[in-house]
Amino acid sequence: MASNENVEVTFEPISKRVLVNAGTTVLQAANEAGISLTTECGGKGTCGKCRVIVGKPECLSELTDSERRHLSTFEVSQGYRLACQAKVLRSTTIMLPAESHLGTRRFQATGLERVLTPKPAVKKVHVKMSKPTLSDIRPDYERLVDALPPIYQQAEVAHEVLKEIPTIIRQSNFDVTATIWSGRRIISVESGDTSEKVFGLAVDIGTSKIVCHLVDLVNGKTLDIESAENPQLVYGEDIISRITFATADPKNLETLQKALVNVINKIVGKICRRQGIERGQIYEAVVVGNTAMHHLFLGIQPKYVALSPFTPAVKKQLNVEASKLKIRIKPSGIVTILPVIAGFVGADAVADALASGICDSEDVSMLIDVGTNTEVLVGNSQDVIACSCASGPAFEGFHIRHGVKAVEGAIEKVRIREDFEVEYETIGGKKPIGLCGSAMIDLVAEMFKRGLIDSGGRINLNMKTERLRKRNGEIEFVVAWGGETKTGRDITITQGDIREVQLAKAAIYAACSILMEKKGLKEDDFDRVFVAGAFGNYLNLENAKVLGLIPDIPLEKIEFIGNAAITGAKMALISVEAREKADEISRKTRYVELAADQNFNKEFIDATLIPHKNLNKFPSVKRLLKGG
Repeated sequence: MASNENVEVTFEPISKRVLVNAGTTVLQAANEAGISLTTECGGKGTCGKCRVIVGKPECLSELTDSERRHLSTFEVSQGYRLACQAKVLRSTTIMLPAESHLGTRRFQATGLERVLTPKPAVKKVHVKMSKPTLSDIRPDYERLVDALPPIYQQAEVAHEVLKEIPTIIRQSNFDVTATIWSGRRIISVESGDTSEKVFGLAVDIGTSKIVCHLVDLVNGKTLDIESAENPQLVYGEDIISRITFATADPKNLETLQKALVNVINKIVGKICRRQGIERGQIYEAVVVGNTAMHHLFLGIQPKYVALSPFTPAVKKQLNVEASKLKIRIKPSGIVTILPVIAGFVGADAVADALASGICDSEDVSMLIDVGTNTEVLVGNSQDVIACSCASGPAFEGFHIRHGVKAVEGAIEKVRIREDFEVEYETIGGKKPIGLCGSAMIDLVAEMFKRGLIDSGGRINLNMKTERLRKRNGEIEFVVAWGGETKTGRDITITQGDIREVQLAKAAIYAACSILMEKKGLKEDDFDRVFVAGAFGNYLNLENAKVLGLIPDIPLEKIEFIGNAAITGAKMALISVEAREKADEISRKTRYVELAADQNFNKEFIDATLIPHKNLNKFPSVKRLLKGG
């Protein structure tokens, strides 16, 4: 039970201390200390991943039923607890196991760059005004507007700026610089000539990460990049968990919105300090994200995005004063949120399309942005169709027994030799702590190639290797022995883990297949395939095809384009023409709702097999299996 008594919690091995009220959960205390713990279920006690170790059990509340389900008797005897369940009653020390503490995560903060001539919505005009006299008593605002070029003389002024004008123009001896947004709104008036200092912010709000670019709007160059975990992770690793949380109570929606705003403001503060600029010199931010993140950032109830027929509250591009969203750039500056397409195909997919140029070329292309929700676009300048599939969080390490995000120590590449011995690489070359998404794809594909699993994903216990075993009623394959790992425990892939990967890959392949069918396209018809996102950048394409994650298209036609969403946001920031193109992409892209497609369920079921029920769809894999 919570009380007003403060207790101190020390987190080791990082020696971080925090004061919290007695009765606070360990997970909440970790959040207060700025420590990210693994939690898929948003603190509901259903995933069992937020494990911590306590030396003095009497300092915490009694074991809950959830903890008894997820923790073995041995683990309890060793002091293991679930952070979301255990409440701190007295000052204590909590040890963070390697598999629970997320540590430093690898972000994909950049993407394919397209050269654009800067033509931003934000313009600065330096003017010298005549001073008022008894024969010229024009008011200050009208005097300023009259001094501007004719194209800006109908511009309105932000209220906050209007209040400052009388003082600023006199302090500067009527020598000022006006900042004008989109040719129609004066958002700043500054003393002297500041026309060379015009900055903007491109922001990609991902489900698990947030990336920001500080951009010089004079030349269009990125000056600084900063990224952070999405702080909403503590309310659920997946979108649906967060929507459920937001729906439960209006205050929860406010909590989620504030979490995003606060972390963006922290990022802006870091960037400004590094670059030696003021927050008030950032005049516009262009924001992208999937439809759920779009709504949560704006404080819009996302409930109906998750309910059939999956209707967003708004589709078009929005322009909101920064002060209204509490984004700490120029208060009268503008936060521009790019348009969505439909359902879960959001502004990030629009930005992907913008960055890749899929809508500008006559070449027939496919774009796949793999994530918890995977967006797929197919087409060219004549016509583009898009869909979103719930590929699930398996590739982020969730629902996988030893799954972790792409943090230091995560196994990211795997090869299984003919003698079934395992070769692997970890991020940062550190001792392994678990398996990230790219490793899961390698593992399942390699196990299939070596006959350790069949096309249905079933593990073959008849194979002669000590790495295959049955423990606690579950079949598993040992990837790394406990003597090699940072945790001291074996890292394994289980039959259940393989099923999770099969479901995720089947959803992605089925989405690609349905769009190809809608367009009447075969694999040979594609000129290019773009793979976007951090996950895609580290993907072994051959193994992805062996698994049946992506269509069997020649490798030379596949191009990794990194974080295309942030690139598209930056393009819209530095070019009004790119912004207009984003609007056009939103309007013209045809949306396909997979849930309404009569062939989707069959295609999904067929695609759960490795690589597919119809092996003729994967001729290169067929040749590989025959040794050809």
